[in-house]
Amino acid sequence: LPVIAVTQMGSTIYQEYSASLEGSKDIEIRPQVDGYIERIYVDEGARVRKGQPLFKINDRLYREQVTTAKAALAAAKANLASAQINVSKITPLVQANIVSDVQQKSTEAAYDAALAQVAQAQGVVRNAQINLGYTLVTAPADGYIGRIPMKTGSLVGMSTPEALTVLSELKTVYAYFSLSETDFLRFKEQYAGTTMEEKVAKMPPVELVLADGTTYPLKGKVQLVSGLFTDGTGSISFRAVFPNPDGQLRSGNTGKIRLPLALPASFVVPQEATFELQDKVFVFALGDSNKVAAVPIQPTGRKGNYYLLKDGIKQGTKIVFSGLDRLRHGTVIQPELLSIDSVLKSSPL
Repeated sequence: LPVIAVTQMGSTIYQEYSASLEGSKDIEIRPQVDGYIERIYVDEGARVRKGQPLFKINDRLYREQVTTAKAALAAAKANLASAQINVSKITPLVQANIVSDVQQKSTEAAYDAALAQVAQAQGVVRNAQINLGYTLVTAPADGYIGRIPMKTGSLVGMSTPEALTVLSELKTVYAYFSLSETDFLRFKEQYAGTTMEEKVAKMPPVELVLADGTTYPLKGKVQLVSGLFTDGTGSISFRAVFPNPDGQLRSGNTGKIRLPLALPASFVVPQEATFELQDKVFVFALGDSNKVAAVPIQPTGRKGNYYLLKDGIKQGTKIVFSGLDRLRHGTVIQPELLSIDSVLKSSPL
């Protein structure tokens, strides 16, 4: 039967943590003026560009306000022109000592007041035009439209508690996940640094496993979200930032973060060379006179088709690689040494 010599080597395993995805910016779209929704230009889930129309609020009232404001501005300008004429008329009379300086000052004050009225009327026009512009609600950034709770004909305004919709800006996406206290302590030992920020900065890129089991092609960078453990759950929160140029990832998606963990030198045992009995894992170790003995092992991890062990077995111990179903404790076999390199070549670690 083929046997292999147990070898100690360094390895990296991946631990998976459930994650929820959010856009880097989730922007609430809210109305800036009161009115009835006249038109909805987009559907839920639609991808939009910055400046693209989303909603139209009935603008009749605001168009009338612009018209009224412009009329008031025209009247103010006419009043200013009249005041300018009065100033022009009284100036030579004062110079000829026909009228007093007091009358001139009164006329000039009337001109200044008319000038201020024009400025005020111009401000009212600008404000009315701004409000009219607010009746067309546009996208403040590129992104995807969320749920649209309002329908055409709904009355909305600045005091409406619910947003018209939420726009998720998805150029980058955050995957939020948590580490237990045990995993966190292991993490702290893994990376150098005196502060948590330094340790997080030295973490390698991480992978995102999507809900369908596929791996997202681009890798993300981990950031610390909270430096405190959550009461009750005993976990600490992180997030991984992933680029999302094609918009494949959406807010509300779920997945798993694959976090690499470099292990110190471990004994590598192919799972094919093990068997389970009463919830324990065993190997058949080759002893004197080519007799095999069932030896329990305690794996500390698993990677691919291999168990990883810290102790419980010695370097160079020969174990039966295959054909375990025909063996019993004390069975004598004719061993054929198989190179561990050939095993690793056919099934990489």
